[in-house]
Amino acid sequence: MAVKAIVAGAAGRMGSTIIRLIYQHPEIDLVGAFEHPEHPAVGKDVGEVVGLPKTGIIVENDLEKVAEKGDVIIDFTFHKASLENAKKNVKFKKAMVIGTTGFSSEELNELHQIAKENFPLVQDYNMSTGINLLCKLVEITARVLSEGYDIEIIEAHHRMKKDAPSGTALKLANVIAKVLGRGEEDFKFCRHGLIGERSDREIGIQTIRGGDIVGEHTVLFAGIGERIELTHRASSRETFARGALRAVLWVVGKEPGVYNMLDVLGLKNI
Repeated sequence: MAVKAIVAGAAGRMGSTIIRLIYQHPEIDLVGAFEHPEHPAVGKDVGEVVGLPKTGIIVENDLEKVAEKGDVIIDFTFHKASLENAKKNVKFKKAMVIGTTGFSSEELNELHQIAKENFPLVQDYNMSTGINLLCKLVEITARVLSEGYDIEIIEAHHRMKKDAPSGTALKLANVIAKVLGRGEEDFKFCRHGLIGERSDREIGIQTIRGGDIVGEHTVLFAGIGERIELTHRASSRETFARGALRAVLWVVGKEPGVYNMLDVLGLKNI
């Protein structure tokens, strides 16, 4: 029996990509879609909005109008909107998959607390299978190269991305910090002017914005006489959407709590 999915931000770049892939997926059915109330897509057939034939599913203006129909809510919208949708979902207790970036630490803590008490949530800043494998490889590399190597993360995205650095870059930095016993106070987000020598504890995080770059992340371990570079390049948003659909199939039926893509992919304890 197919999983019944509801997509938030149905007319957005990720929302529309996810919907198109759902219509190709034999194990997931789209049963609802919604946008913020002022969006011009509200009231239209979702097929018309995302470039598919008519589906009979109308884009609604609120989660509460469609929540009862689904098993899982997929949300790649905006941090404030995603948190608000999670609060509304307390009433319905549907599984959620949230790939939104830009959460403050306070918002993320609130989101996680809501999920722990009410519904299963897969929340991750990047749902690409390749990126999550990169996280595991970075963790292993940091363990081996724990001394004598300077670490830099370089991320590049399209000119329309609103938050910086990317959530994925922060995720990679936190993976490294956990292994090496460092914290956010060791993250170095930019350099300019006479800054002095690099400290041994720094984890550099550098940001590039331009054109239509979908997403690139490189983690550089620079030692004396050698360097190791681990890189992931996304050429299509479909890589994130396909990961989200893996999360959809995994999360339905799980106990309330907070999970991530390492759980979905079985990589957490490797």
